[in-house]
Amino acid sequence: MHSEPYLLDPSPDGVHVLWHTGAPASGAVLLGGGRRVEATSSALVTLHDDDGVRATVHRHWAYVDGLGAGRTPYRIVSVLADGAVTGSREYSLAPAAPPGTNVRLLLSSDHQMWRMTPANIAKVAETVGVELDGVLFAGDMVGVPDRAADWFDHPTGRGFFASMTGRADTEIAGRRYRGAPLLQHAPLFPAIGNHEVMGRRARHRTLREKFDDPAPDAWDTASYEALFPVPAGPAGPRWWARTVGDVFVVALFVTRAWRDAVTTYTEPADRLGDPMGGQFLFERVDAGSPQYEWLAAELASPPARAAKFRVVLFHHASHGLGAHAVPAYTDPVPTDGGYAYPIEHDVVLRDLAPLFGSAGVDLVVNGHSHLWNRFRDPAGVNWLETSNVGNSYGAFPERGDPGGLTPVMPTVAPLTGPTGAPLPYVADNDITVFSVLDSAAGVVRSYRFDTRRPAEPALLFDELLLQ
Repeated sequence: MHSEPYLLDPSPDGVHVLWHTGAPASGAVLLGGGRRVEATSSALVTLHDDDGVRATVHRHWAYVDGLGAGRTPYRIVSVLADGAVTGSREYSLAPAAPPGTNVRLLLSSDHQMWRMTPANIAKVAETVGVELDGVLFAGDMVGVPDRAADWFDHPTGRGFFASMTGRADTEIAGRRYRGAPLLQHAPLFPAIGNHEVMGRRARHRTLREKFDDPAPDAWDTASYEALFPVPAGPAGPRWWARTVGDVFVVALFVTRAWRDAVTTYTEPADRLGDPMGGQFLFERVDAGSPQYEWLAAELASPPARAAKFRVVLFHHASHGLGAHAVPAYTDPVPTDGGYAYPIEHDVVLRDLAPLFGSAGVDLVVNGHSHLWNRFRDPAGVNWLETSNVGNSYGAFPERGDPGGLTPVMPTVAPLTGPTGAPLPYVADNDITVFSVLDSAAGVVRSYRFDTRRPAEPALLFDELLLQ
């Protein structure tokens, strides 16, 4: 194995370059002009195969500084113990866009090796190119975070890095899709979803069993933190804030232990007594918690106030028409009928939404329900989920938004239902969606691509004006 490079956390004069090999090696980044930057190499000890056998994966991490404005060509090389040399094609990297500079940011989430992911990323490249200023990813990159194949060489051909670096291999309607070399050119700015959290390691044999068995005092994000060590805030990579050109971005750790087949506000009585304790919250973010207090300070900081737009990125969507918008994002309450999740105690709606409104947040980007829908609250905060890559759990407009908002109809070309009426969502396993924030125009453009019609381009179907 020799993965393609990916970029993380650019600074005013540099950027982090990471890649992986399947054997011990030394590595370096070769820049245009003959400059060489050596990488620090280490084994990743948390990645395994399905049976729990440790996978041989070595991380190579170089911080390339001293960059000037514009893009610099680069490639990576690795030297194995036997002297064999492997490397990559030439790509381009750049330092962080200076504050106040217009940027273009891809908004995505919930890839998890789903069927349409390579087509989605291929259409991103075809529509807006790969030399973007960043990829904001709202969690759920893979299925099981400790499974090495999910990141690199999944049997489906759709490992996370495979699709995001142009090495996937999936056929739909007679066309092969390989994704695109996106992360080699555009830095990734990720947030943690529930599929980045492992459960109790010692109790089970298979990785899937371990993933499915977190407890309030026994879970971790070790593999995620090793693969994406930066950006980092006071709790490491779990939450962070950065200025990307004229956009101030905050990523939060807002997700919980997920239980399937729960589409109401309560869980069945037979789950009472389960040591998992219902769908508990992994990290506190309610008012008074360390994450909340840090968030409030960041949103009040000079960089946040000086930015043209303020964007908050996290996984769980408390506004949404999707199946996973319920139960409410709060602590489980045992009752005679099962676990209850009172909507009035939803942490996102009760504590975060008022803070976003008072701080002038322009856009909240979520994932989790595998669809596209958006909302605008009375404080002017836009809430967007744009995560449909082929495993939608459906939309439930008859239930409505748990937060009480009316979904915004796509402004350009909404899909229509069986009666011909326009739909305020995209929840389809043949139509994939991606969105791009263009700060120069002050707009988020959402595109859809019908994989049953491979010869057609992606279609602009919504424009969300941020100003």
